Amino acid sequence: MTSPAKTLRTCSNGHKYYKSTACPTCPICEQAQKPESGFLSLLGAPARRALENRGITALQKLSEFTEKEILSLHGMGPSTMPKLREALAAQGLSFKPRGK
Repeated sequence: MTSPAKTLRTCSNGHKYYKSTACPTCPICEQAQKPESGFLSLLGAPARRALENRGITALQKLSEFTEKEILSLHGMGPSTMPKLREALAAQGLSFKPRGK
């Protein structure tokens, strides 16, 4: 099976990049937006964007959600959850318990 052909694209910031999928995200812009520290810096771009799009940029805000709610976000995968649990625990926080 052959992989799809990559096409040259230009983002709104003028960066040129090749992509083989319909994903419109510019990898150059995405790398520039990645935080250098904090719990969001531990996550891949899809998971980070999922949290940022919900306004979750602080661990205190993250602790207001259940694990199930976070996993339901588009871009969030099960491999991200251990990183989030560890970051919360390091600050004495945890996910909201189910049913509360």
